[in-house]
Amino acid sequence: MTIAQQLQNEFQIQAFQVENTIQLIDEGNTIPFIARYRKEKTGSLDDVILRDFHQRLQYLRNLEEKKEQILETIQGQGKLTEEIKKQLQKASTLVELEDIYRPFRPKRRTRATIAKEKGLDPLAKIIWEQDSITSFDTLIEQYINPEQELVTKEEVIQGVQDIIAEQISDEPTYRQHIRNITFNKGTLVSKAKDATEVSVYEMYYDYEEALKKIPGHRILAMNRGEKEKILTVKVEAPVEDIIQYLTYQTIKTGQEEIRSLLQVTVEDSYKRLIGPAIEREIRNELTEKAEEGALKVFSENLQQLLLQPPILNKIVLSIDPAYRTGCKVAVVDHTGKALDTTIIYPTPPQKKIEESKKVLTQMIEKYQVDLIAIGNGTASRETEQFVAELIQELSRKIYYVIVNEAGASVYSASPIAVEEFPDFDVSLRSAVSIARRLQDPLAELVKIDPKSIGVGQYQHDMNQKRLEETLQGVVENSVNQVGVDVNTASFSLLQYIAGISNRVAKNIVIYREEKGAFTKREELLKVPQLGPKAFEQCAGFLRIREGENILDNTGVHPESYHVVTGLLDELGYTLKDIQDNQLKAGSISTIELLAEKLQVGQETLKDILQELAKPGRDPREEMPQPILRQDILALEDLKEGMILEGTVRNVIDFGAFVDIGVHQDGLVHISQMVDRYIKHPLEVVAIGDIVKVKVIQLDVAKKRIGLSMKGL
Repeated sequence: MTIAQQLQNEFQIQAFQVENTIQLIDEGNTIPFIARYRKEKTGSLDDVILRDFHQRLQYLRNLEEKKEQILETIQGQGKLTEEIKKQLQKASTLVELEDIYRPFRPKRRTRATIAKEKGLDPLAKIIWEQDSITSFDTLIEQYINPEQELVTKEEVIQGVQDIIAEQISDEPTYRQHIRNITFNKGTLVSKAKDATEVSVYEMYYDYEEALKKIPGHRILAMNRGEKEKILTVKVEAPVEDIIQYLTYQTIKTGQEEIRSLLQVTVEDSYKRLIGPAIEREIRNELTEKAEEGALKVFSENLQQLLLQPPILNKIVLSIDPAYRTGCKVAVVDHTGKALDTTIIYPTPPQKKIEESKKVLTQMIEKYQVDLIAIGNGTASRETEQFVAELIQELSRKIYYVIVNEAGASVYSASPIAVEEFPDFDVSLRSAVSIARRLQDPLAELVKIDPKSIGVGQYQHDMNQKRLEETLQGVVENSVNQVGVDVNTASFSLLQYIAGISNRVAKNIVIYREEKGAFTKREELLKVPQLGPKAFEQCAGFLRIREGENILDNTGVHPESYHVVTGLLDELGYTLKDIQDNQLKAGSISTIELLAEKLQVGQETLKDILQELAKPGRDPREEMPQPILRQDILALEDLKEGMILEGTVRNVIDFGAFVDIGVHQDGLVHISQMVDRYIKHPLEVVAIGDIVKVKVIQLDVAKKRIGLSMKGL
C-alpha cells in the first residue's frame, strides 16, 4: 500500500484530496493558505485536518526512509531474506520496525555476547534445535574450558541460557504478541512511597486500572506523581499467559534435561529482557496517546481563548492586583495606547481605600473610562471588592470585568514588552497587558508563550517540541482566521500570518514606519525579503482598512480580484455598493451557474460572496461577549440550589471550570453537563462560553464549588 493510499484510508477522504494536498504541501504552501484558498483542490479540508494530515505524511515518509535504511543494513550484513523483506514492507509503525531490526542491530556487550565469546554459540544452537541428544551431561562437559572461565557445567549451562534468552527476546513475532496480550490483559498499578504523606496524588496511593481503559489524564497524573517521587508506577502483565505462550512457541522436545533448561531460559528471557522492554514501550505509548489527548484539549482551549471577541472602541482602566507592593493601574485608549499609569494601595497591609478611590475617580473622569479590567491573580478578591464599592459611588455608569492574567508576568519581562515600554516598570507593563487582553485578546496573547496562558493540563510534562509545534500551529490558525490590519498590527502578530517569517514581519513594521501606511496590498511586494511566494501566502490574511481598494479590507485573495469584477458585472453591483454593504449574499441562488460562468470553484465563490456581504468583518464578533459586572458576590454568599451565569475559563478531560464571579472558579464535572452520555466536555462547552449553572456542592473551607448545567 502506498503512502497516498494509507492516508486515504486513515482520513477517509478521496484520492484526489490526498494527491492534491500532498502536492500543495510539497510546493511549500502554508496550512492556512491551503485551507482558505485551495478548497476545490482539497475538497474543503479544514486547517485542523490539514495539520494532522501533514504530520501523518511526515511520519509515513520517515517510516519509509527508515525501512530503506534497515533493509540496506541487513543486506550489508548478508542476512537479508525474502521473509525479512516482507516483514519490513508490512511494518506500519516504528516500533514494529525496531522489532524486526533488533536481531541485526549492533549490540553492546551483553551476557549473550560474552557467552558467545567463550565459544558457547555452537552448543546453544544444538540445544535450541532440540534434536535428540544421547548424553546431555557429556555434551555439556565438552564445553567446560577453564581458560574461558567455564569451570563447571552450571557455568556452561548459564552461558547457553543467556544466548538463547536473547535469541527469544529478539524474535519480532513473540514481542508483538506479548505487547498485544499485555496491553489487552494488563493493568497499570500505582502505589504510594509513603502512604502517610499528604499530596494531590492520594487517589493513586493504591490504584489499579486496565491498560486498555485507563484515560489519559490519569496516566499523566501518575507519571507526574512518579516523577515527583511520591508514587511508584508499574505495568502488571499477565505473566502466566505470556510464559505459557513462549513455552508453546519455543519448546518442542520431550527430552527432560533440554525441556528443563529451556523452561528456565524462557522465564528468564521474559522477566529480564522482554518484560521490562515491553513495559517501557507500553508506558511510552500510553503517555504519547495521553499527551496527544491533552494536546488536543489544550489546542481547542487555546483557540477558543484566542478567538474571544474584542471589546471595541472602549477606554479601559486596568488593575494588576497585589498586596504589599500595591495595585498597578494603567489607562489604555481604544487603540491600545497607554495613556497613564499609577500605583494605588487599597489592599492589605496599607488599605488606603479612600485615597485609592480618589486617584481612580480622577483617572476615570479625566480619560472618560468605559470599563475596568481586574487581573485575577493575587489580591484580586480584595481589589474586586474595592472596585465594586467605587462603581456604586461614581456618577458615570461603568462596569468591571475579571481578566485572566495568566502569562502577563511572562510578557512583562519579555524582550517584546521591553521594546514596547522601555520606560515602564515590569509590573506596569503587566497592567497595560491586562487592559489590552480585554480590548483585543488575540493581538495581546500572541506575545506570550502559549504554554504560559493557563488553559492547558500537564503541559510541562509533555514532549516540549511537539507541544510547541502544535500550539504555534493553533496560534497561526487563529491569527489567519481573523486576519490582521497590516498598518496597525504588531510584529508579534504579523509573524503568525501565513508565509511571513520573523524577519519579514520586522521588515513590514520598519517599512511602514519609514514609508507610511500601506494603501494597497501590492505594496507589500516592496517590503525587503517579501517575494511573490510569500505574497501569495500572506496577502489574503492582511487587511488594509482605508486603502485604495475596498477588496483589500476583505478575505478575498488578490488572485481572485478579477473574479469579483466579473461577479459584480453579472449581479449589477459596483465596488461602491460593496462599501455601502448593499450586497446580500444570501439572496443569490445561482452559485453553480455563476461559478461556471466565472470559471471559479463554487467554494471559492461562496467565500467571496460572504466577504463582499460584510467587508472587514471580524469572525470573533459571533462569540459571546464577556460578562460585565457592577457588584461582587462572595463565596460565603453562595447557597446550594442557587442558579448563576458564568464564563467557562478552562476545559479539561473531566469537566470545565466556570467563573461565576466569586474569584474561585467552580467545577462542572462531565457527569453534570448534560443528560446524555458524552466522551469529552468539549462536546458541550468551550472557553469563553456564557453558561447557566446551579450550585450543587459547597466547601467554603477548601474553596471548592460544585456546579451543574443539567436542565438549565
